[in-house]
Amino acid sequence: MRQRPSLRTALSTTLFIGFALSATAAEWARFRGPDGNGIAADRDVPVKWTTTDGVLWKTPIDGVGNSSPIVCGGRVFLQTSSPSGSERALACYDATTGKLLWSKSIPANKAHIHPRNTLASGTPASDGERVYLAAWDGQDIQVHAFDFSGNHMWQTNLGKFVSQHGAGHSPIVYAGKVYLANDQDGSAVLVALDAATGRALWKSQRKPFRACYSTPFIRSTPQGPELVVASTAGVSAYDPATGALNWNCDWPFAGRPLRTVASPIAGSGLIFANAGDGDGSRDMIALHPGDKKTGKSGKLAWQERKSFPYVPCMLSLGDLLFTVNDKGIAACTEAQTGKPIWSERLASAVTASPVLIDGKVYAPAEDGNVYVFSATTKFKLLARNPVGEPLIASPAVADGRLYLRGSNTLYCIGKTFVK
Repeated sequence: MRQRPSLRTALSTTLFIGFALSATAAEWARFRGPDGNGIAADRDVPVKWTTTDGVLWKTPIDGVGNSSPIVCGGRVFLQTSSPSGSERALACYDATTGKLLWSKSIPANKAHIHPRNTLASGTPASDGERVYLAAWDGQDIQVHAFDFSGNHMWQTNLGKFVSQHGAGHSPIVYAGKVYLANDQDGSAVLVALDAATGRALWKSQRKPFRACYSTPFIRSTPQGPELVVASTAGVSAYDPATGALNWNCDWPFAGRPLRTVASPIAGSGLIFANAGDGDGSRDMIALHPGDKKTGKSGKLAWQERKSFPYVPCMLSLGDLLFTVNDKGIAACTEAQTGKPIWSERLASAVTASPVLIDGKVYAPAEDGNVYVFSATTKFKLLARNPVGEPLIASPAVADGRLYLRGSNTLYCIGKTFVK
């Protein structure tokens, strides 16, 4: 029988991750932060706070949306929509004070969306020079680039978006290219744009099923970096320079194909992806990555079809996998085998993805609380922190501060300001 990971192993891995990511500790420049794994190198974020003690600042958000905040260059960026749906906007705030520095409007129209979606659900991404935003105008998806002063640099129209639930895609930027997985009902294209000009550099057609919203990530391999994408079609890896397919692993669904909303992550030598449906169907796979050099395809390691989340993303730490599912149940699982270690209820509903900070999981919930628990083989709830309004968007972490987007307010949680 496989021995369960020890507390010492988990904590040692936490220290290693913190060291490895220290160079990017001050940035959270894409959805789910560095590498898209939801892990922060910061160690100074408070574990406990109240609505008055520990809130460094809070500022009202002009508009609505589920776009998560990103932090780059001392600024916080997020996407909003006017309540009427007549415009989208990219808003920029000072990360230290919360002051709104600028907001740039993008003309749009109201359109049909899922009741739990919004017209501004996609999260921006930044390379420190420009901010990139995939905005849906109600018909077409457009990728926009702004500089840090709010000047509009370029716009690329990717064409009509078709889905019964609306859009919600988040780009990433890497090595001078902006990537977007444009999965729709009946169409799926992975797109790479030149970050400086918006010019399309390559497009890779993918097998289409249902609209998906997961965000790709860059994975390092001995053969070089590869772009990992998850959707109903499965998990695939591409050459980020050319768009050539490195390897693929089809998703072995038991019944009809499900939808990926959460983003895939890597850890413990595996890649993890989760999918689901509004009818309660769930499916999660852990797979051994393929290999470009040998032409080997990805191979399923294990699969679970019941308790894993649909919308919230997962967290990997050493030999452990931590999740908080849509029903608010937190769980710890053996990453290599899928064997459950523990599960505990936190709240009644969770949509935001949790983050891992200094060996602790921070899980925002729709009840307006951020639950903090130890990332170990024994469940220990450390805090239940009130914010005062529902939390749907996933948090950002930078410079020892936690940034939370509530339904109406942007919050900065921390101990002290970092000059």
